[in-house]
Amino acid sequence: MSLALARPALLCLEASRMSLSENGRFVAAGFYSVPRGRCRGLVIAVAGFFAAAAWLLAANGVQAGEENRGKAPSDTAAAASTAASATASTADLADSLDAFRDPKDGWLACSDVAIDPKTPKKLAFEPGRGILLSLGEGKDLMTKQNYRDCRVELEFVIPKGSNAGVKLNGCYEIQILDSFGKTKLTGSDCGGIYPRAELRPRYRTIDDGVPPRVNACREPGQWQSLVIVFRAPRFDAAGKKTANARFDLVKLNGQVIHENQEVAYPTGHAWHNAEKPEGPVLFQGDHGPVAIKNLRIVPLTE
Repeated sequence: MSLALARPALLCLEASRMSLSENGRFVAAGFYSVPRGRCRGLVIAVAGFFAAAAWLLAANGVQAGEENRGKAPSDTAAAASTAASATASTADLADSLDAFRDPKDGWLACSDVAIDPKTPKKLAFEPGRGILLSLGEGKDLMTKQNYRDCRVELEFVIPKGSNAGVKLNGCYEIQILDSFGKTKLTGSDCGGIYPRAELRPRYRTIDDGVPPRVNACREPGQWQSLVIVFRAPRFDAAGKKTANARFDLVKLNGQVIHENQEVAYPTGHAWHNAEKPEGPVLFQGDHGPVAIKNLRIVPLTE
């Protein structure tokens, strides 16, 4: 609405906001009194100015409301939401068994582990939380959440001669093994991409897998760090695989042991199984004692 069209309304507003006092003076709300016959135009102009300003502010508020209707939350709110999501996705999953699906038989939470002083092939522990431990008879421990592309970080410790593994999508394994001091490596050694295998008539590997570039394995009883950046296989709308699974990066104790390594099949005896675009992260617990701490799994974007 233009000010010209609003003028009659403003004059009415001005008149309504004034009253005649007993001594013949106008009293305008919020203003000093002026003589009845003087400066009437000034009073009307001032009252009209404030009325027009109020109308314009109200109109702009309505317009802004219409423009913002249906818009996404503010950048501040979005940033807060992103930060909350990042915090949730980087929580330490080894703090308890809550992030893992049943069955969890054979796994327990503890506060400290070390080589058993009675035998170097076992782990001793202190009750508590912050570390997940299998004494060698644990079921495969699988996350409740399924992942596609993800980054996995953890620390692990094993006793002398022990064997475990971390499987992405539940079927592509990075081996954990006491390989300390070995010079000739295969995919069955610590940090290797585990070979394909057959179960019958007896369990045996049918290839070498992909050995780590270097032997970065530490002595039994020492905590070791493992970082895995994994890309899940891709499929088209019909379910046909269009790209193999891939380990973009694997680091053991700070040393790069795999980079941009495609995996054409699931590892171990699972290589016969159909591949899927997502799955849990799985930790072996039935091949030997193993403990895990500082476990974080972060989903990755394309």
